[in-house]
Amino acid sequence: MPLEGKQLIGQQAVLSDGKAIHAVDPATGETLSPGYPAGGQAEVEQACALARAAFDAYRETGLEARAAFLETVAEEIEAIGDELIVRAMAESGLPRARLEGERGRTCGQLRLFASVVRAGEWLDVRLDPALPERQPMPRVDLRQRHIALGPVAVFGASNFPLAFSVAGGDTASALAAGCPVVVKAHAAHPGTSELVGRAVQRAVAKCALPEGVFSLLYGSGRELGQALVRDPRIKAVGFTGSRSGGTALMQAAQSRPEPIPVYAEMSSINPVFLLPEALNNRGRDLGEAFIGSLTMGAGQFCTNPGLVIAVKGEALDAFVASAAEAVKASAAQTMLTPGIHDAYVQGVDGLVASSKAREVARGNAGEGPNACQTGLFVAAAEDFMGDEALQAEVFGATSLVVECADLDEVKRVAESLEGQLTATLQMDDADLDAARALLPTLERRAGRVMANGWPTGVEVCHAMVHGGPYPATSDSRTTSVGSAAIHRFLRPVCYQNLPQGLLPEALRDGNPAGVSRLVDGQREA
Repeated sequence: MPLEGKQLIGQQAVLSDGKAIHAVDPATGETLSPGYPAGGQAEVEQACALARAAFDAYRETGLEARAAFLETVAEEIEAIGDELIVRAMAESGLPRARLEGERGRTCGQLRLFASVVRAGEWLDVRLDPALPERQPMPRVDLRQRHIALGPVAVFGASNFPLAFSVAGGDTASALAAGCPVVVKAHAAHPGTSELVGRAVQRAVAKCALPEGVFSLLYGSGRELGQALVRDPRIKAVGFTGSRSGGTALMQAAQSRPEPIPVYAEMSSINPVFLLPEALNNRGRDLGEAFIGSLTMGAGQFCTNPGLVIAVKGEALDAFVASAAEAVKASAAQTMLTPGIHDAYVQGVDGLVASSKAREVARGNAGEGPNACQTGLFVAAAEDFMGDEALQAEVFGATSLVVECADLDEVKRVAESLEGQLTATLQMDDADLDAARALLPTLERRAGRVMANGWPTGVEVCHAMVHGGPYPATSDSRTTSVGSAAIHRFLRPVCYQNLPQGLLPEALRDGNPAGVSRLVDGQREA
C-alpha cells in the first residue's frame, strides 16, 4: 500500500501542516519518502477527545470480544506481508531475519495478551459476602475488580521498530487492560509505523469498536510528546528510550494538576559477574560467548551486557584475551540512526580519553555511514566506583571489564551500581556460596537475575520481568514485557452493597463471566 505521510486519528487519515519528518536509511544516508508533517496541539486534542469518548465503552467490552480484537490486530499486521519488512529494513538498517523475528514477537505478544484477557485472572475478582449476623458488627457486601485506568499515551522505541513500537508490548498490554491508546510514532521509522498503524485501524473497524480506541501521531522533538502527556484525558504513559527523554516525560506527568504514572524503560548496563570457579574452568569460552552477546544487533538492546565484574588474576586475563580476539574479529554493523551512532561514538571516545579506563581491543571500523565499531575496555574497581562517567551506559557494542581485588570488592562494586534491568551470574557448582552472598544485592539492583546465560534476549511469557529500579525503569514494581505488564494500566474498584443489576458481570452471583474469583478468602472452584 502507498504510504501517505498522514496522522492516523481514529478512523481518519489527517495531513498536518508542521515540519515534515523524514526517515533516513542509516546504511546509506538516503532520505526516504514520504515526509510526515508533524502534528501539534490540534491533533493531540482530536486524538485524546476520541480516546476519552471511546473509553467507557471499550473498557466494558466482553473478554472474548477484546481478545478477538487483539488477535485481529496480529492478523492484520501479518497480512501486510513483505512490504512491512522491506520498509523496516530501510528505516532501521536491521537485517531481514531480525525483523521477521521481531514481527513474530509482536504478533505473538498480541496473542499472549488475548489469552490473558480470556482467562480473566487480571480482573483479580474478590467477593466478601454480607454477614448481617456477625458480632459485634455486621459486614456489608463487598466486591472488587480491576478496571482500566483510561487512555494511555505510548511512545515508540528506536531500537525495536515493531515489538516496542506502534503495536508493541505497551500498546498490547494497554489495549488488553481496556485502555484506548494514542501512540507517538518514533521519528526514525515513520513509514513502518504507518503500515502497522493502519493495520490496527483496520482491526478496530473490523471488530466494530469505537474509533478512538487507537490513534497514531507524528511529531519531531519533544513538543508533541509533552503535549500528549499533559493532556488531562491521558491517564498513563508507556515509554522506552533514553534516560533524558523518560525523565522529561516523568516531570511533565508529575507537574499536571492530576499527576499520572509514567512507565519508562530507560538506562541499564546489565552487569555480568564472573565468579571464580566458572572463570577458572571456562574463562576463554566465556570471553567468546560474551562478545557474541555484546555485538548482537550492534549492541542496541536494552539488555546488552555493558559491564563485566570479576576478581583479577590469570583466569580473568584469559577471559579478557579471548574476548579481545573476538572483538578484533567482529564486523562493524550499521546502527539504527545517525543520532544513536553519534551518541555511541561520544560514549566510546569518553572511555578512550579517560585516564582510568584502558582500551583492550577494537573491532573492524566498517566503511559505510553509522557503523558501530565494537570496543572493549578494562578499569580497576576503585576507579570504576569513583568515576560516574565509567558507570554511564554506552548504547552499542562496547563493554567495560572491572577488575576487583577479591570477592568483597566484587560485592562493593555491585552495591555501587544503579538500578538495572538484568544481572548475570556466570557460576559453577563451587561458586554457590559466592553467588549466595551476592544474590540479595542483585535482587535489590535488578529486575531479572540469571545464571549461566547472557542478558540479551527477553522471552515474552508469564514469568518475565523486564523492569528494575531507577534508572532502568521509572517504577520498579512493574514489567514492560510478559503478561504481568497488563497490571500497569489497571486499578482496583470496590462495590459495596450494589444490587445485582448494577454489578459488573464478573462480580455477580453465579459467576456468569466464568472467571477465577476469591470468595470470602477461598478460591472459587
